Amino acid sequence: MAEKACIKRLQKEYRALCKEPVSNVIARPSPNDILEWHYVLEGSSGTPFVGGYYYGKIKFPPEYPYKPPGITMITPNGRFMTQKKICLSMSDFHPESWNPMWSVSSILTGLLSFMMDNSPTTGSVNTTAEEKQRLAKSSLAFNCKNQTFRKIFPEYVEKYNEQQLAEQHVSEQVGPEHPKDDNTVTDRDGNATGAQVKNLNTPKEMRRNRKQSFPTWMMLLLISIFGLVMALPLLQL
Repeated sequence: MAEKACIKRLQKEYRALCKEPVSNVIARPSPNDILEWHYVLEGSSGTPFVGGYYYGKIKFPPEYPYKPPGITMITPNGRFMTQKKICLSMSDFHPESWNPMWSVSSILTGLLSFMMDNSPTTGSVNTTAEEKQRLAKSSLAFNCKNQTFRKIFPEYVEKYNEQQLAEQHVSEQVGPEHPKDDNTVTDRDGNATGAQVKNLNTPKEMRRNRKQSFPTWMMLLLISIFGLVMALPLLQL
């Protein structure tokens, strides 16, 4: 059971966070247990974590602020193991370095700063920037599957639903491609030019083409031969 000084301190810190929120950090106590806090870190711009929403928990001891809390991260992130305590100077991994003056906001600000770094520590993992970016893009969808997250952070659930609706709207606007007419003329890159070509392979069209393409010299030769034949009887007279 939490001590009276611990409860009073955590209530004070929550009021301070509500009054002056910390950039890229949101933290709220559990409705049923003030010793268990839930947080969301938003990935900083200019880092592989940009666009990511990283959900985790802080578990305070009943002796807080005289003893440090334990910190875990739930969202896959490419920097820390999930569901494992993270080794920080502000966590219960190093009680000897804990300062009772540190608050929830300073703990999470320190965690966010350390997350952007690549320094190895207990509970950290080594991944590529591409993997971190992939996890950042899928982080909100992952978080919204967690019932506790949905209950404590409804604004992020609403944000996710808006993103889904926007993607669905874009998909409906694009729609399926219309089938291309078989007689559509295409350029050398395969792009339709919009011009239509006539089918010239019918017998009627082929005969017409042969008539139109009859050589002129052949016509003149036939006329000459016909005239010569007609003149032969006159020559015999």
